[in-house]
This record gives sequence, C-alpha cells and structure tokens, in this order.
Amino acid sequence: MIEPLRSRVEAELSLPAPEAVIRLAATLAHPARDAAILYYGSTLRTGDLSGILDFYRLTRRPHRKGLRGLVERALWPEVSYQELIVDGTLLRAKVATLPLLQFHRAAQGRTLDTTIWARFVQPTQRVWSADSDSAAAATDACVAAVTTAARYAAALGPQRGVAADYWSALFRRTYAAEFRVEAVGRADIVMAAGADRYEALLPLAWQAGHIGFEEEQGVLSPVKQGLPGWRLVSLAGKPLNIARLAKAAFTFDGAARYAAWKIQRHTGIEIPVSAFAERHPLLAAPGAWWRLSRRQAKARRERLSSP
Repeated sequence: MIEPLRSRVEAELSLPAPEAVIRLAATLAHPARDAAILYYGSTLRTGDLSGILDFYRLTRRPHRKGLRGLVERALWPEVSYQELIVDGTLLRAKVATLPLLQFHRAAQGRTLDTTIWARFVQPTQRVWSADSDSAAAATDACVAAVTTAARYAAALGPQRGVAADYWSALFRRTYAAEFRVEAVGRADIVMAAGADRYEALLPLAWQAGHIGFEEEQGVLSPVKQGLPGWRLVSLAGKPLNIARLAKAAFTFDGAARYAAWKIQRHTGIEIPVSAFAERHPLLAAPGAWWRLSRRQAKARRERLSSP
C-alpha cells in the first residue's frame, strides 16, 4: 500500500518552487557529484525569501575523503552558508550536504537520529536533480521519512485521537529530544502551517508502514504493537546534536558570515566579517562578541538619554 503515499509525496516534491529558489539550487549543484537538492524549512512554508533558505544537497558518494570524510560519515551532514545574487537579489542559504544513501538510511529510521525523518515528513520540494533515477531515489527517501515519522507518531500519540494529536505528539517529542534553539511550542507552528496536509498524510503513511488502525469520523485508533521504541532515540538526541555543533565549529563553511547575519537579523547591529574571521571563526568570536556588547551598551545609553 505504499503507492498512494508515494504518489502524494512525489506530487509535493514536484510542486514548482519560486524561480529564484530553483536558480539558486542550480548554482549550488555539482552535476558530476550530486544526485538531487531538496528545499525545505520555514521559508518554504512562508514564502519569505529574505530569511535563510534551507537545502539538503544529496550526493552520489561521500563528499569528503581522508580524516574529514571519516568524520562526515559519523557526524553528517557537512554544512555551509552561501550568499548568492540571483536576479539582482541577495539570497542566503544554509546547505547541508549528505550522501543520498546515508540520507535514505536515516530516513528509514535505521539510525538513532531523528534529524532526517522529523524534517522531511514536513513539506519539501525537489528543486534540482541530476536525472530521473536520482529524482526517483530522492522521492523514495522522502517516502521513507514520512513512513518512519508516522510510525513514531503512532507510538508516541494517544490510543485514540485525530491526526493532529499524533503529529503534535511526534513534533513535540522530537523538538524536545534535539538540542535546538526553538522552543517545543514551535511544533504547533509547524502543524498550523499545513493541518489539512498532515490529516490526509497520516492514514496513507500508516498503510505504507503496515500499521493497522481503525478510523471513525476522523478519530484514529492505531495498533500499538510492533512500533519503534522511543527511549534510546530520545537519549541519543541531544548528545548527537551537541557533537554535530562541536564538529561544525571547525567545518562549517561560511560560519562567520552566517553568525553575522543572524546577529544583524535579531539585533539590528552589523558586525563586519574580516578575512581573518572568515578563515578562523572560532578565534574571531571573542572579538565579535566584545564589539557586539559595546554597540548594544551604546544603543542602550542613547535610548536612555533621548528625551
């Protein structure tokens, strides 16, 4: 019974993204190495391209070699921040790079990590693919992510309830398990952006995941036997995220520019990024923090002294 779910996921992936997003993805792609690029996240939901555009760049094989390649295979993905001019507009993108096979494995729930299936059960668009086989493989991985998420939703949700009860239980638990800036209540925002979508998706995903259930006037009752356990996944969540953050401190390409943009976005204070800061973001961080503190203090004094 996977075909109805696959058809729905493929239809979502094929929805036309804004032209600027498609052109940006084509610029990011390396046709000789990459299989597909997926676009997801808050800017997809809101359409506000002034924020950070989130992409997953799925490669045909591991991205790096040597020691960094070994680290990548253990603590994926590789992350970079890109600023590109598209049609005269500056677009900002956070690009996660991961081999397609590893992405599919994580989407199937074959790791302790929630990162892939918890994100790619959410709306996603396939904005670039190398060929039809690569596009189909990316679809298969996203179908696996939806199915895995639905299995955990059945395990974490109530004995009986509407679809929103199960998805809300899932997102709240995954947000709590991960080391994230957003509060657990962010799950409600994710749900509100596509309540009808999630309601239609759950029965299809349960059928694809071979989860028996009864439905009466929109109230669902899944069979709880045989569902995945949550305790070990929950315990692994924060340590995995902290390890990735530690790795990113040394491997996040464009980290200084990304941090400077976030500071300006949230405080209105511009922090210039020097060539030294671009090469050594960790060493430059104390100086950037000191300059930010001084400018914030100055702004407070000016507000207090103004009539």
